[in-house]
Amino acid sequence: MYLAKLVIKNFRKLKHAELSFQAGLNVLVGGNNVGKTAVVDALRALLAGHDEPYPRLGEDDVHRPNGGSPSGDILFEYVFSGLSLDDEADFLAALVPGAASGLDAHIKIRYSDADNAGRLRAKRWCGENEDVGLTADMMENLRGVYLPPLRDASQGLKPGRTSQLARLLQLLADDAGIDGINKALQELDGKLKAHLPIVSTHDAINFQHKTMLGPQLAQLLEVGLSASNFKSLKSRLSLLVDSFEIEQNGLGFNNLVYMAVVLSELTKNPDSCYRGLIVEEPEAHLHPQLQAVLLQYLQSIQVIEGEKPVQLFVTSHSPNFASIADLDSLVCLVDTGAAVETFLPRSVVFKKGKREKLERYLDVTRAELFFARRVIFVEGAAELMMINALAQRVDCNLRQHGVSLISVEGLNFDSFLPLFGDAGLKIPVAVLTDADPVPPKAEPQAEAVAVGCMPLPAPAVESAGASEEEEEEEEEDTEPVYPAPGDAITVSANTAKMKGCEDAYVKIFYGLKTFEYDLALEATNRTAMLKALAELHPRIAKSLTLTVDMEVGDAAKAKALFRGMFERPKNNVKKGSFAQSLAQVISDDKVAFTVPTYIQAAIKHACQLAATPKP
Repeated sequence: MYLAKLVIKNFRKLKHAELSFQAGLNVLVGGNNVGKTAVVDALRALLAGHDEPYPRLGEDDVHRPNGGSPSGDILFEYVFSGLSLDDEADFLAALVPGAASGLDAHIKIRYSDADNAGRLRAKRWCGENEDVGLTADMMENLRGVYLPPLRDASQGLKPGRTSQLARLLQLLADDAGIDGINKALQELDGKLKAHLPIVSTHDAINFQHKTMLGPQLAQLLEVGLSASNFKSLKSRLSLLVDSFEIEQNGLGFNNLVYMAVVLSELTKNPDSCYRGLIVEEPEAHLHPQLQAVLLQYLQSIQVIEGEKPVQLFVTSHSPNFASIADLDSLVCLVDTGAAVETFLPRSVVFKKGKREKLERYLDVTRAELFFARRVIFVEGAAELMMINALAQRVDCNLRQHGVSLISVEGLNFDSFLPLFGDAGLKIPVAVLTDADPVPPKAEPQAEAVAVGCMPLPAPAVESAGASEEEEEEEEEDTEPVYPAPGDAITVSANTAKMKGCEDAYVKIFYGLKTFEYDLALEATNRTAMLKALAELHPRIAKSLTLTVDMEVGDAAKAKALFRGMFERPKNNVKKGSFAQSLAQVISDDKVAFTVPTYIQAAIKHACQLAATPKP
């Protein structure tokens, strides 16, 4: 039995949100103030109650629309799937036919009718009829534990009657074990009382006590073990870590220890039909390596033999978690500006091999895309180092506009783009790629397109039945093209295919040839590029300056500069190093530099600015 669906209506940032979960681990990701804690509180509204009170909601928790006033009731709907026959018997009144075969348990909570203090009253019911109330037995069968962020785990591990350690010991003890502990404690207590230090202490206290109160009022005093039976022992039991008290251990490791104790109690507890663990921001106390260790463990909990399944909900804004987590476990919250929406990466249909490639490429840096408000994708290190500097040239600070700049290391855009757009993460996405033009063919397989201020519609140029590998091999054999400004070009098949992926959110931007060539088409840019080259390779820069000056026309000069750096017979200039040097050169406002119009258009789309190119 697991929580398959949660619907949240009219609650804080969430006007209407439908979240689908899987059995096992669910990682809820999203930026700050996007509603992750609202989802957590919606879960706690049903699953709390054992270790903590249910969250109290007030009038301030009602959703406030933009420019409007809060109104209406807060409603939470829970759908549990995967019920066994015993589960169905326990939740008989809540059963509703499921979308697939079998029965689901439906539970709802409505918050309405505020009292004089502004607190909303909660009404819980199940099934399809609001008159069927949720019984106490059903509530007892829903076991949940909540671990808040920035928690002091050592407090929960300290000895006490209600400590997690005491509960776990009670859960794992049987009658024979309890009798054995009681017998051992009594024998030890008797032996200790025979030792001289204990006897002397006992006599000294009793003498003073009887002298003070007299023989009639004095009480019987004994010095011995305070934990002389199982009941007393479990409330005084404590953990030692590497021979240190738990308070002396690090905060991060204490949280892992505490989580291990909680999970042990959940998985060993046979009394509940459902067990859930809600953890907010586990990365708060853990360095990246421990984050990876914890996540791998959480993903493996469901396959441990002989234990009860636990459904886990982890909220995080750590790219470490997002990069390591399986795509199926991710649940994304996205603020589109108009509303907060949910997105499930597992619902995306990838082409063959693209999902596996995406999972390989989702390192910590690229996993930032799950938390981004806007994204610019680029091909490689050169663009990655240059785009921020180019954006500054058009008076745009990408960080202040919440833009994440992500390199796909080549032409792997088709692995990332399925996550975005009308059917995915609804945020502005600009893809900066090369046109990689090819010579026009005699047969009408591809129409030439004029490239000015991007984006422009691009044709589909795929040969019928040709695979991607065949198309790439075919394009590699073609003669390089060095177009001039205003020329009509035939873009590569890969660029044309990406252009076909555009929608209201995702836009593809390219120039005439490649990033460096398009920069070199401007006379002022060539001066800055040669200056940057001189800082890396003075002799190459000196020779290349003469070669460029001898050419006539922007296209010829750009070709000479491009080939003189990146198409040399040997010892090509490294694009990443050159881009780093050029970014430093153009960071000086006194150095003249013109940002190509297609790059300006990409920046303005990502930042959602007016698309007027800056001269």
